[in-house]
This record gives sequence, structure tokens and C-alpha cells, in this order.
Amino acid sequence: MTTPGALDGLVIADFGRVLAGPYATMILADLGAEVIKIERPGVGDDTRSWGPPWVGEESSYFLSVNRNKKSVTLDLRDAQDLEVAQDLVRTADVVVQNFLPGTMDRLGLGYDAAREMNPSIVYCSISGFGGNNSLPGYDLLIQAVGGLMSITGPDPRSPTKVGVAVVDVITGLHASVGILAALRHRDRTGEGQHVEVNLLSSLLSALANQSSGYVAAGVVPQAMGNRHPSIAPYELFDTADRQLVLAVGNDRQFASLVDVLGMPSLATDARFMTNRERVAHREELFDALTLALASHTADYWFEKLTARGVPCGPLNNIADAMALAERLNLDPVATIDDPRRAAPIRQVANPIRLSATPATYRTAPPRLGEDSATPAEPAFPC
Repeated sequence: MTTPGALDGLVIADFGRVLAGPYATMILADLGAEVIKIERPGVGDDTRSWGPPWVGEESSYFLSVNRNKKSVTLDLRDAQDLEVAQDLVRTADVVVQNFLPGTMDRLGLGYDAAREMNPSIVYCSISGFGGNNSLPGYDLLIQAVGGLMSITGPDPRSPTKVGVAVVDVITGLHASVGILAALRHRDRTGEGQHVEVNLLSSLLSALANQSSGYVAAGVVPQAMGNRHPSIAPYELFDTADRQLVLAVGNDRQFASLVDVLGMPSLATDARFMTNRERVAHREELFDALTLALASHTADYWFEKLTARGVPCGPLNNIADAMALAERLNLDPVATIDDPRRAAPIRQVANPIRLSATPATYRTAPPRLGEDSATPAEPAFPC
């Protein structure tokens, strides 16, 4: 018998699409919530058609953020289907939506209408630029206008996006935290509320030291390749075979590093004794470390340096990274058996570890509309 999840009994009406909304609701679904995903008839979530890669005829993109959910198809422009959606809002604990601002209001499903139907509702709106701005928000666009691309890439002349829709993921995480905080408030008071997150604000917050450097000190950061503006050595180095990252955050780690490399005198060299000096003389430091690291392979240095507490690691691809997580017993892959499919669905596991109420993988991502009501059944047997 499966142990009830931490959010067992929670019902979420999920009007989210693409990545930020679905990522947030999948996290909550993994922790036990019942998530009912509302999709357009015949089409579904945009990501159902985003490929390659494909798993059979299904998009691996869609599969990545929609497990543990039910799929109900509703045309929200149709009066009868809209009434079904409103019935769901009346009985749900949480609504999540990421339509353009104003869309749900025009449909009669916005926060004010939802609060009238269900005063205790926790209603989460995800937008690109905030609820008063009807600009569409796509991850690449936010990476550009939000400053992330200006600090990513080999140099200031080569702005580069991050290789995954990281702003959507960060926003989904913020949405899930906001929902849980609002539910905690509701537990105490019985009062629901409106949770609003947007991609631009989420990115500016996630820029952390870089955005803080501007706000607090007036410094506008620029791209530095794989280097860190405030720490050295903190970048990629060539070895005898592949590249190795060094992420040396304090003087003790630096002393251990140069001792292993056979250059202990660098720890007492005036140019490198403190992090401030190492940053000021990073080019000279880079040259000295590169010369030493070229004598052995990345795996050799990884073994020797980690044994001395020096943060480092070889440059892995995603297959290598998954293999590393397996070796470290992190169980990075979840396998979901589904009688509707020819083979089990393999997915990246939820990274949250709870000792009493762990994440569970109850159902594979749904086929489009497979949980829609039949004439003889109620729409939402929650």
C-alpha cells in the first residue's frame, strides 16, 4: 500500500501550458496532489507537438512535466464546457493558469470570479511580465530582456542563452513555493488568496549576486565566459584529455589545490594569497594552473583533488551527469509502468527527498483527454 503523499487530498485545477505552470503542478502532483490538467480538444498542450526527441509518437518535452496528472479536454469558449470548468474551480483547492493576462477574466474564470465561486481558493497566475502587462512571455525572450543573455557567453559581444528554458523552471519553482505558502495561510485562517509570479521578476531574483551587484553597488556585469566575477579560480581548465572545472571558494581550498598540483608556493605568493588578489591576477593564475593540469587527465585530477576537499569535476554531457548521479546513489531516473503503453516511461526523478512522505510516480503523463467525462459519468470524480 502506497503511503499518502504530503499533499494527499489536495485538488489542483491546472490550466497551465508549456513549461512554467506544468512544472509547478508536476512538483505538487509528485508530492501527492491530484492535478486535473485542462487541455484544448484535439490539440492539447502546445508541448505535445514539440519534438524531436519523440518517445514513440509522444513528445519527450510534454512527458517531462506532466506525470501524475489527469487530462480533461474543454473548449473554454463553449458555454457547456465553460460550466464544467467552473464546477472544477468550485471544488478545487488550487487553480494554476498561465494564459495572457486578462484571458481568464474574459472567460469568467479569473481570480475575482473564482473567489466568488470558492472563497478559500488559492489561485496562482503565472505571466511573462506581471498581471498588468499583456506581453507574451517566452523563455528566450525573458533571457534576452531580463539580462541573463548579457552575462552568458564567451564575451560581451556574444550574448548566449542558457541551454534549457531555465527561466520557466525557476518561475515554476517560485509558483510552487507561493502556492504552498498560501495553502499554509489558508490552513490557519480559511482564507484563500491570489498568488502571482512572473518570468521577468523570477529571473531578476534568480540572478542573485549579479543583479544584487547592480542594485547595491551600481555595477553592470558583463559576460565572462565560464569565469566568475568575484571568485578565482572558478572556471574551466584544459587537462591531458578533457576539460575540468575548478570552483575554489576559499583560501584553504586554494592551498590544497596548489599542494596537490605540486606548486605549494603559490599559496604564499602575494598575487594569490587571498581571493581578492587571485581575482586581480586571474590571468597569471590561469596560466600557472593550466600548465600544471595538462600533465594528467580530468578523471585523475578529479580523484586527487576531491580527496583533498577541492571542489572540481570533469566537463560532463547529460549522459555522463546521469551516470554520476547513479554512482552517487541519487536515483535520478523514475520508471513508470503504464499498461496503455508498450514500454515503461522513464523520467527524471523529483529531486525533493522527504523521509515520511516521499514523492511518488503513480501515473504516466496522460494521453490527451483520457480523463474527460463520458455522458454517464460526472466530470470530475475527485
